[in-house]
Amino acid sequence: MPTFELNLSDDVYAEFQQLADEEFVSEEQAAEDLIASGIEAYNVSVVDDEPRDEMLDGAENNMFDTAEDPGSIEDDRL
Repeated sequence: MPTFELNLSDDVYAEFQQLADEEFVSEEQAAEDLIASGIEAYNVSVVDDEPRDEMLDGAENNMFDTAEDPGSIEDDRL
């Protein structure tokens, strides 16, 4: 199994140790699982570059078509 050295700040290492103690059998298992999870999360493929909400599109398109003038000149006369 390949090995590598990693330098962490004291704060990050303290968080890692706490997580390893609470959730994993050993620090080695914690490091392996967390790195694997991070790689998996990083390699997420995007199916749609610009996901659009059809309902939102309809609302945006109709917003000005159906709106009345809320500051009508007729309302300002005394």
